Amino acid sequence: MGLMEMSLGSNLLGKTMNLSVYCPEGYDSVKLPVLYFLHGRTGDEQLLQQLGMDKIADELIEAGEIRPLRIVCPNMDNSRGINSSNDYEAVIGKYGTVHKGRYEDYLVQEIIPYVDRVFPTIRDRVGRFIGGVSSGGYAALSIGLRRPELFSKIGGHMPAIDLSFDAEDECYFADQTMWLKYDPVTIAETAARNDLEIFLDDGKDDEGQFYLACEKLYRVLKQNGIDVQNHLYEGHHSKEYITVHLKTYLRFYGGDQTTCRRKD
Repeated sequence: MGLMEMSLGSNLLGKTMNLSVYCPEGYDSVKLPVLYFLHGRTGDEQLLQQLGMDKIADELIEAGEIRPLRIVCPNMDNSRGINSSNDYEAVIGKYGTVHKGRYEDYLVQEIIPYVDRVFPTIRDRVGRFIGGVSSGGYAALSIGLRRPELFSKIGGHMPAIDLSFDAEDECYFADQTMWLKYDPVTIAETAARNDLEIFLDDGKDDEGQFYLACEKLYRVLKQNGIDVQNHLYEGHHSKEYITVHLKTYLRFYGGDQTTCRRKD
């Protein structure tokens, strides 16, 4: 089936939202794990195509390096993946248009059930993963750590995690209390499940210095006995950085956990 472009009428956001779905060839009727992969602040559902993630997944599956899986990239707008407002609205923030609404609920209550209805999937946390890049990495960590009953693997790739509430955050969060509610580091302080696997990484030349938050988050999770790895690679906060490490990410998500056999 390859890479498909789809759309979904969201009742929670009150508009039609797009998503890209990667399905490996030859597994149309096989129940597969699903990776929900979230784009950054200026991105959209085209991230999979822009990164060539489908072709890399094909290559790794064919080589037997990862098990087959579906990859879903929903358009999350510039929302940080949070429930920032009961009603959808687009507002002008410090760095452009910010989209407010029930975006976390949109992912959990609409996107995931939709994917489970349309495709054969493993409808359990053991076969459901969440990851993302930049602010999508922030969203993946925030949502995944608060909803471990839904996801078994979480990835934050150059995740845009701030260490304090600052002016840039005010367009997303009503106040510091709300900021702390969604802050991955704060959430990690009370995260105690030992059946999560978490992958963190950033470039040592990241202009946002998000590697500092990755290191802090890593320490907190490690202290709580969670299976977490943190990597500091060469590179900047860029598409090129993500592309270089895509195989590593997919090996993390596609590692042994369940066995799926191709039906020829």
